[in-house]
Amino acid sequence: MRDTDIPAGAALDPTDPYAREGQTFPRLSKDQIERIRAYGREDVIVQNDVAYERGQRRVDFFVVLDGELQSFDPTHDGTPIHTYSAGEFTGEVNLFNGRHSLVSVCAVTDTRVVRLHWCDFRRLIASEPDISELVMRAYILRRVGLIRHGQGAVTLFGPSHSGDLMRLKTFLVRNAYPIRVIDTEREEIPSQIMERFGQPLGDSPLVALANGRFLTNPSNLEVADALGLTEEIPSDHIFDVIVVGAGPAGLAAAVYAASEGLSTLVVEASAPGGQAGTSSKIENYLGFPTGISGEALAGRAQAQAQKFGAHLAIARAAVKLECLEKLFEVRMEGEGAARARAIVVATGARYRRLPLEWRERFEGQGIHYAATAMEAQLCAGEEIVIVGGGNSAGQAALFLSSSARHVHMLVRGDGLSESMSDYLVERVERSVKITVHPRCEITALAGDRWLRTVTWAHLQSGQVVTRDIPNLFLMIGAEPNTQWLDGCVKLDAQGFVATGAEVAEWASFSPFATSCTGVFAVGDVRSGSVKRVASAVGEGSVVVHAIHQFLKPA
Repeated sequence: MRDTDIPAGAALDPTDPYAREGQTFPRLSKDQIERIRAYGREDVIVQNDVAYERGQRRVDFFVVLDGELQSFDPTHDGTPIHTYSAGEFTGEVNLFNGRHSLVSVCAVTDTRVVRLHWCDFRRLIASEPDISELVMRAYILRRVGLIRHGQGAVTLFGPSHSGDLMRLKTFLVRNAYPIRVIDTEREEIPSQIMERFGQPLGDSPLVALANGRFLTNPSNLEVADALGLTEEIPSDHIFDVIVVGAGPAGLAAAVYAASEGLSTLVVEASAPGGQAGTSSKIENYLGFPTGISGEALAGRAQAQAQKFGAHLAIARAAVKLECLEKLFEVRMEGEGAARARAIVVATGARYRRLPLEWRERFEGQGIHYAATAMEAQLCAGEEIVIVGGGNSAGQAALFLSSSARHVHMLVRGDGLSESMSDYLVERVERSVKITVHPRCEITALAGDRWLRTVTWAHLQSGQVVTRDIPNLFLMIGAEPNTQWLDGCVKLDAQGFVATGAEVAEWASFSPFATSCTGVFAVGDVRSGSVKRVASAVGEGSVVVHAIHQFLKPA
């Protein structure tokens, strides 16, 4: 095994999955191999023949009996990633979801293998718990390794402060897709790229695909389709349940529905995790005493749902819910649609936008709604402003303070204690790199192509402060994502979905029932819900019992 960027003989970082070879590339026992053999057939792959290629969907699963198979990135000089020998198995997380393979695999010598077709691999995972656990852990670690070393990646070209480049990076990173980024303001553009376009790229990002195609400033939907991020859903298939939204509530519903035998589709507008997926660290979620990032929690939940057979439609925002006779149809962005016998609304909420001049101009180019490692890099050595006093704002302030020169937190109230957990309040107040400004609000933004200055005022004294601040984080309140329901279910005065006996005559068996029979709502989108990750997960898991009751034959 050699990473493309690591010189031969160089020591790997202990945190690198490739350094944990026993877990990332484990060897199966003789008993495990014999049990796997029952699901497939023995085969021979002749030297230099390709077992599967990058870009293929639903590739086969191989266990090496003798000989060697080698995985490699054909777009990165064909440098080997790993050589599989006797007892090892091929693949990574794409085998759980049927997406495009990120790597190619060929035979180094004539190699005898046990070969399982994709559907037989799924049967194996469902039927053999010890093998499933081994494979799941290895596949997650292999994907982390690919991301860490930019293997199987897509290449993005553009200026680092471009809002559209940031959008594409965020979308791909949150969907656990490996990327390489070429900052066109600091790095030389490869000659073949310049020859293709014959002119400077300007501020618009360019996406170089593995098949030689280029996309200029594509939408997230266009990138998802080009990279095979969305599973192929047969147009005539009827699911038991469609879960709209892949935040904590939606993913929990998907895990429990799929594990209990319901055919399940998850429709997600952007990436798994929802608003919680952008959190740098969640420290009060049960079972993670040292905390876990929202991105990691979402990634594990997504893999868990797909392990049980749930399907995911990524970058497919729901645009309308249609009530057909005994069925529901969810129409999605890109003219797609899917049908089911029951619906779970788990579209969550989004941070409110400030009603300021130039806000739209600076979104993605100085104004942010998430605090992840990407934003932390942009803020290195700079002063930043965070608007908001809830847990998300506190977590962001603590995380960003490790790279930013100083963090200013603006809150309209008298302090943080009204809406922030005590442990976060204590940490924020102890930090010498964070200053809390109570009873303050943003009054003006200024800049050129990017945000340059932020002005705020004290609500009582009227004192105005203007500072050179190129990055502003808005984490203020929540607006429900319910516009796609278009009158299908009753909403409360703030636009959240109303549930329970007060609105649903059929709700005697579920507090998550809506005014439309067969439609349920869970998580932050539900009126009266507790806006916490743990409660969202709880609602998503509990609602599946009600779905079973609804789907039960009369």
